[in-house]
Formats: sequence, C-alpha cells, structure tokens
Amino acid sequence: MILLAALLSAATAAAPTQAPPPVESFLEAPGPTGPLKGTMLSPGKNAPVVLMIPGSGATDRDGNNPHGMKAATLKLLAEGLATRGIATLRIDKRGTFASAGAVPDGNAVTIEDYAADVHSWIGSVRHATGARCVWVLGHSEGGLVALVAGKEDAAICGLILVSTPGRPMGQVLAEQLKSNPANAPILGQALAALSTLEAGRHVDVDTLNPALFPLFRPAVQNFLIDALAIDPTRLLAGFHKPVLIMQGERDLQVGVKDAALLKQADPAATLVLLPDTNHVLKPVASDDRRANVATYADPGLPLAPGVVPAIADFVLSPP
Repeated sequence: MILLAALLSAATAAAPTQAPPPVESFLEAPGPTGPLKGTMLSPGKNAPVVLMIPGSGATDRDGNNPHGMKAATLKLLAEGLATRGIATLRIDKRGTFASAGAVPDGNAVTIEDYAADVHSWIGSVRHATGARCVWVLGHSEGGLVALVAGKEDAAICGLILVSTPGRPMGQVLAEQLKSNPANAPILGQALAALSTLEAGRHVDVDTLNPALFPLFRPAVQNFLIDALAIDPTRLLAGFHKPVLIMQGERDLQVGVKDAALLKQADPAATLVLLPDTNHVLKPVASDDRRANVATYADPGLPLAPGVVPAIADFVLSPP
C-alpha cells in the first residue's frame, strides 16, 4: 500500500499542468478628440505582443463589418496566437465602432492618420505590459497602414503583412473590378472614376451608375486619393527590421503576385504562401468564387491550418 501510494503520488506529480486560459482586457490609447479602444488577449506576463490593424472600411477589431463580413478573422487569430504564448491587441479604427469618438468624422481620415494611431497604440501597449517593442500586423489595407507606421517608430519589433497589396491600390482595385463578371456593365465607368482619383481629382458621382456609389461616394474620395498614392514596395524597401509576408493562394482580392513584389522589395523578408487559403484566411478547396465568398460570412469556420503556426513561428523565432 505504501508503494502504491508512492507510485500514485509520483504519477500525480508528473502529470502536465494545464496552462491558464488567456486573459481578456480592454485597452485605450489617445486619439485626436477621444480615446481609441481595443481588446487585448494575453496568455501571461512577458508575452510578445502583436498589434492587429483591420482592413478597409468599417471593419471592426474582430475583422467584421456591417456589409456581410462576419468571418471573425482577427478574433480567431488572436485566440490561436494566445495558445502559442503570444498576446494580441485588436483595435477599432478611429471614427468607427467603440473608437467613434476619436475623431468628429470617421471618413475624414488618411492612411497617415491611421499610422499615427498605431504609434499611439504602441505607447499604450508598452505602458500596460512593459514590452520593449510591439509587432504590428496589418491585414489587407491594414498592411499599408503598418508600412506607413514602420517609417517612424523605433518601438516596432517588425511587421506582419497579411494579404497586403504589393502594388498601388488603384491597380489592385482595378483588377478586383475586372475579375467579377457581374461588374461588366459598369466596368468602364468604374475604371474611369478610379483613374480620376489616381490623378488626385474628385469624381462627380451623379454621372456614375448608382451601383458605384458605395465605392466612390464623396465622403471617402479624399481618403481614396490619399491611399491610391501609396507605393507599398517603396515603403517596404526602406524598412530594416524583420518582416513576414503571408499570402493565401486562393485570395480573390490580393494575389500571390503582390506577395512576390513585396518579397522583391525586401529580399530578407520571410515569405509564406498558404495553399487553399483565401483573403480572410479561411480554407477554400476549389476555384468556386461563390464558395470562396461564402466563407466571409462564417465565423464558425476555423482559420486555414497554416495561418497561426506561420505567424507564431515568425514572432517567436530568435532575432
């Protein structure tokens, strides 16, 4: 009985301890006229921190928007990284959702404005956690914000560019418009309007098909003129810290050619191409456009299997 008790005691002592669940907290950073707000998910003290920048438009901290985007990409990514010992901060952009009070008009913004907010967030994260530096992850248009922010902040550990354009945005938008057969009747007008904005001039929406109003509405034209002038490869060529370029091979919005251009601009960058993975980092097994787009509205569908390991390996790799 004594021996049995000793064996049981040894077995109990040898049993692995389960890691405590990650802690969710809410963080603020100073904005121009009010606070910026976000959610931090941390597996524990001294964990590396990844600041996540959402994509275009009214996309919230989880990666969702009111126009049918419910994939919860950034929320799922935060949860996955927490299991790998990495903390994340996902944010609502200035003028949107919980950060609505940060500026009077959420449409009167530029990529530079969003980059300024990245600097503000980094200061808040470092104050809250004691981190020496913060990794900055940008998804889609958020990657452009990350690149602009990277010009100036010594407290950025490195950049994680996910589904990020490698060409000026006008070229990417034109390709997106051309790729959808449903756009054929309005394609000429759309491309002409895009060229006008690329030239730094405003578009008279009254002359356009009403279907184009959401894309070219007057409230966002100043933002578009600013964003269309950005060359992501030029910005990346001037960044001299670790960079991960991650691109899904079934992305309908940003292509492998974009990832290749980014890699060409920074040969030292780590390039990860994910097979059967789309723009919102969900698994897609075929060329069926409808099936691909359907994943945008499915928060229950997990991320493609290679997403979390690629980012975790990059962040946790020795410098």
